Amino acid sequence: MSAGARGALTGSRPVRLSPPDVLRLGLLGIRIRKVRAALSALGIAIGVATVIVVIGIPASGQKALMERLSALGTGMLRAEPMPNQDPPVLLPEDADRMAARIGPVTTAAAVANTHAVVARSDRADEGDAAGISVLAARENLPAAIHGRIRSGRFLSAPVDRFPVAVLGYQAAIRLGIDDLGAGRRPPQISVGGHWFTVTGILDAVPLAPEIDRSVLVGWEAARRLLRFDGHPTVVYVQAREDAVEDVRAVLPATVAPQTPGLVLVGRPSDALAAKRVTETAFSALFLGLAGVALLVGGIGVADTMVVSVLERRREIGLRRALGATRGHVRAQFLAESVALSGLGGVAGVALGVPAAVGYALAQGWPPVVPEAAVAGGVAGAVAVGVVAGLYPSVRASRMPPAGALAAV
Repeated sequence: MSAGARGALTGSRPVRLSPPDVLRLGLLGIRIRKVRAALSALGIAIGVATVIVVIGIPASGQKALMERLSALGTGMLRAEPMPNQDPPVLLPEDADRMAARIGPVTTAAAVANTHAVVARSDRADEGDAAGISVLAARENLPAAIHGRIRSGRFLSAPVDRFPVAVLGYQAAIRLGIDDLGAGRRPPQISVGGHWFTVTGILDAVPLAPEIDRSVLVGWEAARRLLRFDGHPTVVYVQAREDAVEDVRAVLPATVAPQTPGLVLVGRPSDALAAKRVTETAFSALFLGLAGVALLVGGIGVADTMVVSVLERRREIGLRRALGATRGHVRAQFLAESVALSGLGGVAGVALGVPAAVGYALAQGWPPVVPEAAVAGGVAGAVAVGVVAGLYPSVRASRMPPAGALAAV
């Protein structure tokens, strides 16, 4: 005989069910109806897994971006004249050297668009290389843009006046020049009607993607062969990270003292960060979908619990007749609902964490699964279980014992 029944027969106050007893009673219905319980918990599991994936993937991407920016450095600034001005704004010929005199600046380099036409050979169609710019470049450009030589060597003072060229990553692909192997004869390209020997190929430059689509030639060679006037079009500056904003404030007046208001200064690392924000802009939408999945799962749990109450009326009536209180019945069915949702939450974590980690590894990102997402997913599932189980548990507790025992 139960403790409640003994209390009823002796006239003493019925004892309270301990938490382990409540949990055991709650799991009873799940064990008896395993398939139905699994299907009801599936909606909760899908919702929790979606929450973890939606939070984990952007977190991994953000960490990868931070590591990438740390490797590239966030002290790079880019200064250029404001476009579409009449007459055009011209930077001084020594604008990069003027920028280098700013105290916190560690490196300053410049490029200039020569507007020359490039082709793989003098027989190739000029349209084949459309979109590739020919830029006169200073020898210290790689240091200013964190550029690396993929093959060959970069421009240097001894060859600055000779017809040699370095290809950006995308320009090399467009021109069909993939590698400069040792012992091979260096390829040549036609630049402005002159033959230039390719001596180097750059790796991709994330902070200066315009360099990837360019052919770089020496400053003096551009003057001598391509009718270059000597005015730079872009000045790249590397400054100490703790002084970037100060350098940014004085850079226009430094590189263009007469027209500082017509100089645009940008920070390329900000553009990369903005790109990451754009790529993760749909996170809120997916979180909303995850919330819908949890809602649907909660409705499924509530439906399961209502059906369970109807099917177990005789059990409820028997327990009430033996002395179980309404509170005992409410606790039993509420515990069953919470346990059902909690199991769905645990299953969702088991699905969502590997999915988020697998996607991050496939993208080459460091896997990050915030603990708050895991804890929040399980807590959300339990909260859904509480809400879904309120009505069925109250309905079960209000069944009169005699009517419940008479149910077929």
